[in-house]
Amino acid sequence: MKIVIIGAGGRLGAALHREYALEHEIQGFNHSQLDLASADAISALLEPLDFDLLINGAALTNVDYCETHPEEAMQINAVAVHRIAVIAARKKARVIHISTDYVFDGDKHTPYLEADPAYPISVYGVSKKQGESELLAVSDSNLVVRVSWVFGPERPSFIDQILKRALETEDVSAIADKTSAPAYTLDIARHLKPLLFQQPVGGILHLCNSGECTWHQYGQFAIDCAIASGLPIKGKKVAPLAMADLKAFIARRPVYTVLSTDRLADLTGETPRDWRLAVEEYVRLVGTTFLAS
Repeated sequence: MKIVIIGAGGRLGAALHREYALEHEIQGFNHSQLDLASADAISALLEPLDFDLLINGAALTNVDYCETHPEEAMQINAVAVHRIAVIAARKKARVIHISTDYVFDGDKHTPYLEADPAYPISVYGVSKKQGESELLAVSDSNLVVRVSWVFGPERPSFIDQILKRALETEDVSAIADKTSAPAYTLDIARHLKPLLFQQPVGGILHLCNSGECTWHQYGQFAIDCAIASGLPIKGKKVAPLAMADLKAFIARRPVYTVLSTDRLADLTGETPRDWRLAVEEYVRLVGTTFLAS
């Protein structure tokens, strides 16, 4: 199968490129190769290409920047998605679009289902929700994949940041009143694979690891794994922070955005492993790189 990946330099895009290139012909494009703010650039790049599947993992993801640059956020996260979907449709190709848990308002206290109404509370969330709508309006064979708290070996994430700090200082802290579910890029690639190639599905799909945690619990567990693996951690205990204490935040953040993976289980018969198992594997995989950085 011929596949195009937009956002191939990103954390998830790079993982999908590496995993799927073993069996398929892939062309990947990063931000420097494709400016999603330009409709002409999108057309110039994609129109000449021959592909069966396009995966769009690119987006403007800085939540506070989006809040102060709403037109740019909408252009990249929604208008560009429509343009991509239209070009793909003319080629009879499917589009897999990576979206976010931030399409929800966070007022629910049980995992969000794909069918739950999406009421975003930030410009970022609004733009991503509009992107979903634009994609599915072009073709119901397209697939929106919502993810949350993505981590993996291709690019640093929260885990890398907190472990680096814990190696340098005893002063480590993380937000304790915001809850979601981490999503390991290698697990996303594995669980998504049959739905792209063996039994293609459309609509909306939630994909993350099982369970839920706060940033504080997430960070503490990562540090515990690092200590168990022998890393010389200085900051062994993570201090709790409240979102209200972080005055630098501009945009509102939803406080609870755990995504249910029941649809994934119904489609594939598989439930993603617990986030702790994924984090433990990741820390073992990249632990020595923290000492070298």
